[in-house]
Amino acid sequence: MRIGMMVDSYKPYISGITNYVEVNKQSLEKAGHEVFVFTFGDLEYEDSETNIIRSPGVQLADTGFYLSMRYSREAKKLLQSMDVVHVHHPFLSGRLALRYCRPVQIPIIFTNHSRYDLYAQAYLPMMPEEVSLGMLQSYMPPFCKAMDLVITPSAGMEKVLREFKVEADIEIVPNGVDLTSFQSAAPLARADYGYEPEDILIVYAGRIAIEKNIPFLIDSVAGIAKAVPNVHLLLVGGGIQQYEEEVREHIQTLDNPEHIRMVGRVPYDQLPAYLAMCDIFATASVTEVHPLSVIEAMGAGLPTMGVDSVGVGDTVQDGITGFLATHDMPAFTAKLTRLCLDPELRKQMSRSAREASSAYAIERTTKIMLNQYERLLHGPRKMDLHTRLQEILEKFLS
Repeated sequence: MRIGMMVDSYKPYISGITNYVEVNKQSLEKAGHEVFVFTFGDLEYEDSETNIIRSPGVQLADTGFYLSMRYSREAKKLLQSMDVVHVHHPFLSGRLALRYCRPVQIPIIFTNHSRYDLYAQAYLPMMPEEVSLGMLQSYMPPFCKAMDLVITPSAGMEKVLREFKVEADIEIVPNGVDLTSFQSAAPLARADYGYEPEDILIVYAGRIAIEKNIPFLIDSVAGIAKAVPNVHLLLVGGGIQQYEEEVREHIQTLDNPEHIRMVGRVPYDQLPAYLAMCDIFATASVTEVHPLSVIEAMGAGLPTMGVDSVGVGDTVQDGITGFLATHDMPAFTAKLTRLCLDPELRKQMSRSAREASSAYAIERTTKIMLNQYERLLHGPRKMDLHTRLQEILEKFLS
């Protein structure tokens, strides 16, 4: 089977979607399928993977995203030779999928990976919430209806889509992770980072971005460290330079900034060793859909401290694989403090987390996704008058 993955951004930009696409591409290729990733920009970037198809785009500052309304002629022709196409961003890639693939009757799958409502609030704070929600309620229902299949990685995200008035059928397929390296990782030497064996290391791994609510997490850990001086927080990851600087400045305003360390970006193959060195994974993000970082931490045997929200709340079992709290500083800090002070509880949750992570093994989720691809490939195709006219135009222009 020839499978096209359509994304608005790809490596060298790093995100949960980038990691998801890369890991799934590798797994599908191991199963004997051809997988192509279609994206924009970074035309000079030397890909270590095969079949990464880039079209020109206008760079949007240092966000890692490029703006474009079309693929190159070669990319379009290749895309239209796919058996199925899987879209991972609904706006640029999603519209191009409908424009290029629907007329030639290629099945189109869309996975909703992001909380676009909360992203709008984070990045467009001057826009009233009613306006951003209204825009999504206008865009998402007809877009999802035009898809052959809509997927969400969690039940919580399906509920959010229903709140956007999406009426299309939705399948829940968890995001998959290659757990092998996380389950078998040897920890980094704590002494190399100036930590003692008895120190309690809390780690956050992911993008350093405004929607991740990182200052909240920093303030919580800094408060705990005043009473428990062997508690430390490692922030593993990078982001837009301006926001990274804002986070560094925030750390320097603390009474005990030495308890917070910004590690920066690390190669993905080194991430398991960082996680294995630590005791607890923590995130205060409320914008997740199905956080790969939490699943990776579970695979490494870390209990998770998170906010009870879509994504994190769907993944963490409160009191079993970690703790969930309301988005309230005292409540979050109280539960995180309990994890810090109870090593036996951490050991118990570590075993449960490692066991629970197997539900997200890439081998399992790839089989589920392949069954969906096969069903669509051999099933009826969507076709209306507008699509029929597009099909005639495509044949005329080709």
